[in-house]
Amino acid sequence: MSHGNQPPQTNASDARRAKLSLLLTAAPNSRPGFSFLVRSIEAQHERFSEAFSILSRAIEARAFPACSIAITHRGELVAHDALGHFTYESDSPKVTTTTIFDVASVTKVVATTAMAMILYERGVLDLETPVTAIVPEFASDDPRRPEITLRMLLAHSSGLPAYEKLFLRAQNRTELLRQAFLTELANAPATQAEYSDVGFIILGVALERLADEAIDSFCQREVFGPLAMAQTTFNPAKTLRDSIPPAANDCTFRKRIIQGEVQDENASVLGGVAGHAGLFSTAGDVAIFAYSMLNGGYPILRPETVSFFTRRESAPEGTSRALGWDTPSSPSQSGKYFGPRSFGHLGYTGTSLWIDPDRQLSITLLTNRTWPDCQNQAIKKVRPAFHDAVIGALPATPPASEQEP
Repeated sequence: MSHGNQPPQTNASDARRAKLSLLLTAAPNSRPGFSFLVRSIEAQHERFSEAFSILSRAIEARAFPACSIAITHRGELVAHDALGHFTYESDSPKVTTTTIFDVASVTKVVATTAMAMILYERGVLDLETPVTAIVPEFASDDPRRPEITLRMLLAHSSGLPAYEKLFLRAQNRTELLRQAFLTELANAPATQAEYSDVGFIILGVALERLADEAIDSFCQREVFGPLAMAQTTFNPAKTLRDSIPPAANDCTFRKRIIQGEVQDENASVLGGVAGHAGLFSTAGDVAIFAYSMLNGGYPILRPETVSFFTRRESAPEGTSRALGWDTPSSPSQSGKYFGPRSFGHLGYTGTSLWIDPDRQLSITLLTNRTWPDCQNQAIKKVRPAFHDAVIGALPATPPASEQEP
């Protein structure tokens, strides 16, 4: 499937396209990406009082020190705010809507999967290509490995394990990738869906070889730049570090406070740029990306590509995974109300993005729940309750026949 450099088409109405154009050309000194929609958030605390109360109580209960949110609904930004401080100390800096967070595994969709979708559109990425054809280092004496395809890596059905502390056996990027390539399979390919960081590390390498370009530079030119995601980057500049909430106090591996550098240890050894983690962004920037997905991928992708990659896979049986994306399951961190065509992703640092195309809704939540020691799991109760409260405050979704095309 190759479309060359043809301009992407969209089924969005002229009104939606005009709004997106405004979003992408917002004045650089205004709130990122949403200057034309500020009027929509003036009553956000009244409208979403229960949702904000859930976040406030979570901060008081030390589920996380800080959070930033952005909600878009039917083409408008309806909430955009930040709560809390960098840490639990009372004199710690307050977060704002422009505060940058380590988004952890949300990297998998905003960067890596976006790159895969673009390469797929251009006919560069064939989902059925064996991984060993692009990454021969992945081959071994296991006769099952040649069966593993790029689709399986995207759908988390490759048989690779969920997580490995590769950083304990590697001093640099070359050594860590070698450890990733040699990781033994936990299951037979295509028989079980198991979320795998290792698989996305290898996918990142495959995409870079197909594009002949690193993920960070490719995404800057093809995704973040065109979408005016001005505060989204891998490896934030050192001058920004003090303005980024710390993610962890690493007492065992790096033996320092992790602030303005990727929390994930494997990604750190990989130089901060990896297929599974490493991206930093604001809630506003992530919402811009989500808004693009809600508008058929305009202006970076075609609607059919977005639909294809966000549709739940039919195999392995029982999987909730799409291509790169996740979909709501039961129970789900998305809560109880996201529709069957919804898609999203979570991040280890307490971040998430969920998108419901039928409601024309996106909810971005960024936190640093891993401060100080990654042990706190309270976010697992906060996220679904927050999402349910947001949807409960929205007007009912009109019947499909009444929705805009």
